[in-house]
Amino acid sequence: MQRTRKVVITCAVTGSIHTPTMSDHLPITADQITTAAVEAAEAGASVIHLHARDPRDGRPSGDPALFMDFLPRIKQQTNAVLNITTGHGPGISVDERLLAAKAARPELASLNMGSFNAGVMPVRPDTQWKHEWEKPYLEAFRGGIAANSYETIERILTEIGLEHGTRFEYECYDIGHLYALAYFAERGLAKPPFFIQCIFGLMGGAGADPENLTYMVNTANKLFGDDYYLSVFAAGRHQMRFVTLGAIMGGSVRVGLEDSLYIGRGELATSNAQQVGKVRSILEALSFDIAGPDDVREMLSLKGAHQTGF
Repeated sequence: MQRTRKVVITCAVTGSIHTPTMSDHLPITADQITTAAVEAAEAGASVIHLHARDPRDGRPSGDPALFMDFLPRIKQQTNAVLNITTGHGPGISVDERLLAAKAARPELASLNMGSFNAGVMPVRPDTQWKHEWEKPYLEAFRGGIAANSYETIERILTEIGLEHGTRFEYECYDIGHLYALAYFAERGLAKPPFFIQCIFGLMGGAGADPENLTYMVNTANKLFGDDYYLSVFAAGRHQMRFVTLGAIMGGSVRVGLEDSLYIGRGELATSNAQQVGKVRSILEALSFDIAGPDDVREMLSLKGAHQTGF
């Protein structure tokens, strides 16, 4: 692992799992996503991870036109590295998942390194939903798989990475995903330095236990040596304490309303910037320096914002 005193804070501002009923503070429209991203950057996030939503009802969407409603505006207002998803949610085909990244040609994109049973159950039967799509959308996770086959991973590495110069945040939900990355690295399709995002606490992936983080880090060290940077995030109530542990172990951190809707026990976060500010204060209290966007570009050998498609 590359160790640095400068910790990268990534903020994932909306995601594709939480629905509007869960929080009134979840960004939905292009204006809301733009404001959330800019405020998070001002609070200390140097990487902004972005999904799009249908502004009419908050439904997750891979429509590149929706991404283009906010990407140029965020770029104009901040120097942060903009990281585009290649994921999305149930019912969105691989072709649809790649449309936004192909159009945007971002410096950085997310890439899940394997398939798993991503669970967000249970859904409370007495929930009063704002929109009809929310309940069946969430229940679809029970019968579906967050699918990223080797074929799909190779396609993304080629069509987004090699063809457009985009580098990746490699999202690893379990040990096998690290070995998948090592396989593609050996083939030369994934190139160092690797930005490995280890994810914990999501049903179907590694649990949010310190022993699992240690195991993931030890395995990554064995497979990649000094050719990678570690980042960590954990879902829901595990968020802050787990990312703090990740930083102490030499990694960077990710927060945001995609990963947790809360700022404390039973208290909804009012913004993404609130979470960024909290984790930044924790890191600075532990004598860590916070990486700026240009630090990230140097660390990860990114192509620069001037070479994106927005």
